[in-house]
Amino acid sequence: MKKINVLLLSVFLILISISATFFVTTNLQVETGDKVVVSKEVITTYESTIEKYREIEDLKNYIMKNYYLDVTEEELIEGMKKGVFDVLEDPYSVFMNAQEFEDYMQSSSGEYPGIGIYLAPNDDNEIEIVAPIEDTPADRAGLIAKDLIIGVNGEVVNASVMDDAISKIKGEPGTPVTLTIFRPSKKERFDVEIVREWIDVKVVKSRMLEDKLGYLRLSMFDEKTASEFKMHMDDLIKQGAEGVVIDLRQNPGGYLDQCIEIADLLLGKELIVYTESRSGDDEKFYSDASMYDVELVVLIDGGSASASEILTGALKDHGRATIIGTTTFGKGVVQIVRPYNESTGFKLTTSQYFTPSGENIHGVGINPDIEEVLSETYYEIEEPTDLDDNQLQKAIETLKSNMND
Repeated sequence: MKKINVLLLSVFLILISISATFFVTTNLQVETGDKVVVSKEVITTYESTIEKYREIEDLKNYIMKNYYLDVTEEELIEGMKKGVFDVLEDPYSVFMNAQEFEDYMQSSSGEYPGIGIYLAPNDDNEIEIVAPIEDTPADRAGLIAKDLIIGVNGEVVNASVMDDAISKIKGEPGTPVTLTIFRPSKKERFDVEIVREWIDVKVVKSRMLEDKLGYLRLSMFDEKTASEFKMHMDDLIKQGAEGVVIDLRQNPGGYLDQCIEIADLLLGKELIVYTESRSGDDEKFYSDASMYDVELVVLIDGGSASASEILTGALKDHGRATIIGTTTFGKGVVQIVRPYNESTGFKLTTSQYFTPSGENIHGVGINPDIEEVLSETYYEIEEPTDLDDNQLQKAIETLKSNMND
């Protein structure tokens, strides 16, 4: 269905809502038998509203009678709901039908069938990879942040059909899906067949690197990330870690509250982040005085987004950690996720966030203190080790230097 029709139908949905409100208001007036006495003001307002949106009603009826394919009223109503969000032209604000909302909530839990990848529409109406999830089919296939998915099983796709594309990418574990990828950094186009698996994300991983140095990997911020982070940090310190590398590479973000809790564990009494909204419902988030007394280095790249950038920005602005890697993704807006009726739901961008120094990094990202590009040969190695990871080696070198100062 053409977008203009969807948007016009969206306005019709508003009409229906307003009409229902007026009928409720009318029924609350004086009832006399089978008649209702209402004020002239209510009648005038109702008639004005009907007249204002009469053209939308006409268009809706015309589509139902004359569109060359069968279209149900339910499909039109869903289109109206989606159109209300589409008109915002915000890739992060979207209405989700029952299946889409179920899939979204499932992926946010860290357990779902698929290839293990986070996607977002970009400003050019393309489906862009935010980040593959570590040790998943997408990651093992060599997909990276900023890659564009331009085809699924031979069919051309873009952000206009993103929901349909995602449903085709997901599927039963053990079955294959073929993606056509365009890699802007190399101007390459290629096909890759990936076998779907049951994705069970290990959000936090940690290990000792060597004497007094620990490594902690955060792959996303789900509902339990903060508590798992604390458990792993406690264990590293118990093993003697005096310096820790926090790896946020390819971390697409997640829940803001989990990011705030983790920042609170790493900062003294400081401002973590603040948000501003059009409604004036602004918020400031602070950490308390207690924190882990360890030296920190944070690894970032183009797949570090959203909550990862909030944590990175707070640690960088307060000089609490040395940031190493490449510029982050650049997502500086905050969404709410809400269930709606009939098992549907929506995401809506409600505010933008600023780092403690007042920077809004949306579309820009956060630059590292030390730029270190991951070697191109890293992904060509079948089983890379720590020695093959030049970014990690730079982090270890920097951590040792900072601890000896």
